[in-house]
Amino acid sequence: MPQDCIRWFADIRVADVGQVGGKNASLGELYATLASADVRVPNGFAVTADAFRDVLTEAKAWEPLHRLLDGLDKRDIARLAAAGAEARRIVYAAADSGWLNEQVVRAYRQLEAEYGANVAVAVRSSATAEDLPNASFAGQHESYLNVSGPDALFEATRRCLASLFTDRAISYRIDNGFDHFKVALSVGVMKMVRAGNAASGVMFTLDTESGFRDVVFVSGIYGLGENIVQGVVDPDEFYVHKPTYRAGKRAVLSRALGRKHLRMIYAEDGGTRNVPVPEDMQARFCLDDDEVLKLAGDAIAIEQHYSANAGHSMPMDIEWAKDSEDGQLYVIQARPETVVSQRAQTGFETYALGAQGTALATGRAVGEKIASGAVRIVTDARQLTDFKPGEVLVAEQTTPDWEPVMKIAAAIVTERGGRTCHAAIVARELGVPAVVGAEDARRKLTGGAQVTVSCAEGEVGRVYDGALPIKTTKVEFAALKKPRTAIMLNLGNPDLAFRSAMLPSDGVGLARMEFIISEHIRVHPMALVHPERVTSPAAREEIAKLVRGYASPSDYFVRKLSEGIGTIGAAFYPKPVIVRLSDFKTNEYARLVGGEGFEPREENPMLGFRGAARYAHPAYREGFALECAALRRVREDMGLTNVLVMVPFCRRVEEARRVIETMAANSLKRGENGLEIYVMCEIPNNVIQIDAFAELFDGFSIGSNDLTQLTLGVDRDSDIVAFDFDERDPGMLEMLRLAVTGAKRNGRHVGICGEAPANYPEIASFLAKLGIDSISVNPSSLLHTIDVVAEAEGKT
Repeated sequence: MPQDCIRWFADIRVADVGQVGGKNASLGELYATLASADVRVPNGFAVTADAFRDVLTEAKAWEPLHRLLDGLDKRDIARLAAAGAEARRIVYAAADSGWLNEQVVRAYRQLEAEYGANVAVAVRSSATAEDLPNASFAGQHESYLNVSGPDALFEATRRCLASLFTDRAISYRIDNGFDHFKVALSVGVMKMVRAGNAASGVMFTLDTESGFRDVVFVSGIYGLGENIVQGVVDPDEFYVHKPTYRAGKRAVLSRALGRKHLRMIYAEDGGTRNVPVPEDMQARFCLDDDEVLKLAGDAIAIEQHYSANAGHSMPMDIEWAKDSEDGQLYVIQARPETVVSQRAQTGFETYALGAQGTALATGRAVGEKIASGAVRIVTDARQLTDFKPGEVLVAEQTTPDWEPVMKIAAAIVTERGGRTCHAAIVARELGVPAVVGAEDARRKLTGGAQVTVSCAEGEVGRVYDGALPIKTTKVEFAALKKPRTAIMLNLGNPDLAFRSAMLPSDGVGLARMEFIISEHIRVHPMALVHPERVTSPAAREEIAKLVRGYASPSDYFVRKLSEGIGTIGAAFYPKPVIVRLSDFKTNEYARLVGGEGFEPREENPMLGFRGAARYAHPAYREGFALECAALRRVREDMGLTNVLVMVPFCRRVEEARRVIETMAANSLKRGENGLEIYVMCEIPNNVIQIDAFAELFDGFSIGSNDLTQLTLGVDRDSDIVAFDFDERDPGMLEMLRLAVTGAKRNGRHVGICGEAPANYPEIASFLAKLGIDSISVNPSSLLHTIDVVAEAEGKT
């Protein structure tokens, strides 16, 4: 009889890949070395790769397997399917070995001694070429859950061994240059975490779309985790910021609620089954903040351990599960992340639509690219043979067997799944744009119609009608000449923060609060403070729906706003992020849900009840208190002290004093905890009285749009007089000069947050000569502005 083919997790290390495969080597490393870091891993054992080789040798199976697979053309789908089926039959029969059965059952009895008779286990395949830095093999081989008893375990073991030759695994090895006969299979047997009545999921130690490495991304669902990988369920998503977590500021950065409409539980007769999730459970997050933070801590500890062993940063892909009986969180798999982290960081590529279009379907964006093609709706796997290269695959969900078709798709659209489902994982690896969780996409899209799939607009992915023009920009870092003047970004959309942070900027010179309020909160702040004063039944119903799951309507506003601001602050940490307090006009506020009853009607809202005038006013004072509470949460609870605050449209010095006092009354006191307060320099009076304003504020940001409008007396929203709106007017240049020199005279920071320097090189040159501290532009203008300012500085 061959030697003992069982290795227990406690005796396995990451270097044992050749004996136990990637998954089992990682589990052993986790189980044996990270218990001191309070990372919980269920016990288990591995059936070694030698056992796989030995049973095939005993059964004289190598020669027939070579005949089946040597020279196999994977493009011949029928031959691939026939060869795979016969290869699996050969291995399954060979694995019916008495000595193998004896050793597996003996090990299982030891597991029973630890956890109880007929303990349920997870039986997972672990290939010796798996979870490598350049190939994940995710989903290529079979796994079996909730397996109880020695007979069922041995049957699952044989099927796992045979799954080395699934059609998709054969195809994957051919694509990645692996020799079929230099890869062996180990089987992992782990005590099953009882997550059927709790939760499970996947987490990454980077953002899976942008590659941003300073966050832990956690996704979770109710029940067993297979549904999240298969894309059956849209999960909850959470982010935690690693630098501030390590510094002791433990707070969830942001949360997004998924549908979670199904839950996979144990079946009474073994195996698993799906059951519906009640609506009240769908409306709640599957994890509380403490549990998210515990998982994030585990992820950080695992990444640190693997990075130390590797001698370089090693982002990780981790599976977790919560046990419904002991309430503990367990790590059940960890592997190096093999897609986003492998991208060369020598430059970057950006994508943008060249025209507006009509969005036919929306979901979660995977990747950052855009692609066009004809729609191919697939409702049954048998229809895959009709798929043509360059088409857009539209389906309810995908499985590993679909990968040969996914490789030739221009884009992928699925009705179900989150950013860690199978379709997302494969699309990311292939570099194909995908929109997942696009409800009713098969109904909304028409087979054969041309569409454009865009993942370049933030978290939301859109499928547009028609083939829209696509703009691609490629820039190498080495080609950029960094100017002395700080070049910063104007940003309002938190969904673009991680991606934008990868650009070579010096921080955020203008983070607009209005976008977060209008797109993420959508409700008028005063309607949340006083919901009883909302008269519209439709508005009351929508508010009740939005705030469900939060402690109060006000808590909804504070959490959502702080998460949006915090995401931007974390993305650029520790670079400065200047957040402008809300600057809606009354007509814009009135369009928010419940807003109409709280806003006056004005003939000229541009010059009316806006900016600083609102903050201490009885009509908005309570709403402003919520803005302050959100900023306080970002700086104190999240630890993002790089977030500065800026006051917009502050007309008079006395008004500035009232705002400063009101902020202090709401625990945002200038100077405390390093808080700096800036003011927009966008009214001629700000320039004329800059010495007085400088006594109250730490810095100025020139708002060139409003300052030009008020200096030249031109309504910038009027098409009739738009030709007179010109930042290059001599009067405007003098205003810019007075603002910059006045701020410098008072030792205050001064920047500009407008597109004038990007649009007009002569203004960039003018400002550079004056010694302005920073220029802040939209992300699309950043590279051009860097070039313009660097050239202007060269001439000074």
